Amino acid sequence: VQLQASGGGLVRAGGSLRLSCTTSGRAFGSFAMGWFRQAPGKEREFVGAIRWRNGVTYYADSMKGRFTVSRDNAKNTVYLEMNSLKPEDTAVYYCAADSRSRTIETGPRSSAGYDYWGQGTLVTVSS
Repeated sequence: VQLQASGGGLVRAGGSLRLSCTTSGRAFGSFAMGWFRQAPGKEREFVGAIRWRNGVTYYADSMKGRFTVSRDNAKNTVYLEMNSLKPEDTAVYYCAADSRSRTIETGPRSSAGYDYWGQGTLVTVSS
C-alpha cells in the first residue's frame, strides 16, 4: 500500500473533520501531495495540495479559508483539516502523491501530475 487515507465519517453542517494520508513505499518522499474529492455524479475535483520540502500549499478557491493542508515529515503523513463543513462537501476524498515532480509541469491542481492514489475516504455532511 502506497497511500493510506483515513479520517472520513459523518458530521453535521458547520462541523470539522481531519483527514490523514500516510505514505509508504514508492510514494514515500514524494515531491508533492494532493487532496481531491469526488461527489456522487460529479467529476473529481482538486481540494488542496502541499509540497513536501518547503510546505507551500495550494487550494481550490471554494475551499480556501475553510480547508487546511499540512504535513508531518516525521510521520510521513499529510493532513486535510476541514472546518465549517457544508452538505455540498459530501464526497469521497482522495489523497494523491506526485513522486516524479510532474506537478511542476502540470500544476498542483491537475490530477495528471499525481501517480499514486489512495483508496479514498468518505465524508458525509448532514444538514
